[in-house]
Amino acid sequence: MAKRKQNWGKTPWTVSFRSQTTALPDHVDFAVVGGGFTGLSAAAWLARLAPKKSVLLLEAALLGNGASGRTGGMVLAQSAAGDLAGLGDVLRGYRRILNGLGVEADLDLPGVWEVARGGKSMEGKKVRPLKRSPIDWSDSGRVRAVGKVPGGTVDPGKVLSGLAQAAVKFGAQIVEGAEVLKIEYSNPLRLHVRPKVKGRRKEQIVTARKVLLATNAGSLDLAAKLYEAKESAEPKLTFAVATARLTTKQIDALGMNSAQPFYTVDFPYLWGRKLKDGGMIFGSGLVPAFGKTLRDGARMYHSTASRVKEVWSGLEKFDVRRGEAAERLRSLEQRVRRLHPALKQVRFTHRWGGPILITKNFVPTFRRHPKNGNVLVLGGFSGHGVALSVYLGHKAAQHFVGRYALPTWHSR
Repeated sequence: MAKRKQNWGKTPWTVSFRSQTTALPDHVDFAVVGGGFTGLSAAAWLARLAPKKSVLLLEAALLGNGASGRTGGMVLAQSAAGDLAGLGDVLRGYRRILNGLGVEADLDLPGVWEVARGGKSMEGKKVRPLKRSPIDWSDSGRVRAVGKVPGGTVDPGKVLSGLAQAAVKFGAQIVEGAEVLKIEYSNPLRLHVRPKVKGRRKEQIVTARKVLLATNAGSLDLAAKLYEAKESAEPKLTFAVATARLTTKQIDALGMNSAQPFYTVDFPYLWGRKLKDGGMIFGSGLVPAFGKTLRDGARMYHSTASRVKEVWSGLEKFDVRRGEAAERLRSLEQRVRRLHPALKQVRFTHRWGGPILITKNFVPTFRRHPKNGNVLVLGGFSGHGVALSVYLGHKAAQHFVGRYALPTWHSR
């Protein structure tokens, strides 16, 4: 029986960068595993900060294949756990990083609406509608704006492409279709890589002085021992749809003419943003990875490496066209059409889902691997990854060249 291919759906943006087919080196100074926001930011800055050192980025599929390419592109400040000690100004740093690398990504930071139905947030805090709320919808109650926080939007495809182009410009080597099967925590580190060469896959060993694991929810089996020892993490799935271009009258009726994105501070969770072409994106909340393998795996995520691998194996078979995934997307479309009369007959052009990693207390993982201090693990942004992943990818590069001390968040 043929193996079912993953289909996480189609997003409104694309990644224009594709790596050139090149042979893997036998040894590098820095190896980055994972071709999302985090890994690409780290690779670009490592190549820029240490031009005499070799930098290799390995991506098992295509750049942005995981959470980075499936996000809605909503940029939020700080972390999901708030302002962590020593974190700094994420939004300011994000803008500087993109500008410093020459990445043009339609970044716009007008602020983000917090919206709610009742008088309390999901954390139990009191909230009240703004007197002149631009948003007035119906979604399990009357939805109105209750506040505004720093943030905005970006084009994820342009960020991924721009970071990749910058990395190559500064001398990094990017190889797509190169799966890291396992790591031997020796000195130097030994990466078992299975690259796709002329349709065939043959395992190859690449040694590295230092390694950054930036796979987030993907291939967390590489970092499983860390999660067993220190943190628990659970994979979730998100779903989103994009509409066809709306008229100016529809946008005005929805209260979205300011182009500020929104998210609910109560349940059921809903977030969204306006697109540059005049369409809208609406996303549902975080739902547990469904299916027997995924449900069982999520509960056991902190127990064994084999369970971690099983969970991700199930996610890799995820298909938005079939079963429960398709039903959830249909339900989201119906929900959007009921939000406001202006959306009653709206046409949907894109439907997709993707993985997200939720960590204990929503604190991102940024620490050395317990088996070898020359390996860093960075991920688990819990919904705040668009800016934070790029920002901390830069910090990881700085750490590798001796310019940044790792945070102490996990000692809390």
